[in-house]
Amino acid sequence: MSGKRILLLILGLGLIAAAIGYALWNKPHENMKSSKAEVEVEAATLFKAYNTDETAANGKYLGKTISVTGVVKETSQSVGNPAKITLETGDEFTVICELDALSQHSRTDFAAGETVTFKGKCDGLNLDVQLSRCVEVK
Repeated sequence: MSGKRILLLILGLGLIAAAIGYALWNKPHENMKSSKAEVEVEAATLFKAYNTDETAANGKYLGKTISVTGVVKETSQSVGNPAKITLETGDEFTVICELDALSQHSRTDFAAGETVTFKGKCDGLNLDVQLSRCVEVK
């Protein structure tokens, strides 16, 4: 193969890769309010699943939109970041639901002791079970 053909081939592959990257970068985000939860679970049950067998729990929950119900332990929010609601599990560690920055929320402050349900993406275990892009389910 001549040098010109190799250069044209590399240039063509580069353009294809750039087009794919552009399409993925501009892919619309999932609307969490209208998305359907694949799994519904109690906060304590979710934590217990991860605490017992993280690999099995990842297979069941990781990356999926799940609905989790639990009792609010606390709400925290730092400037410029979405609120995080911590749900009790009956253990030292908890389930943390970070509200979706791309959705409108009727409220972002939740009272301790209140029972709530959130729908969000399960990000797995990092001491606590983490959920992101959460919206309250009423």
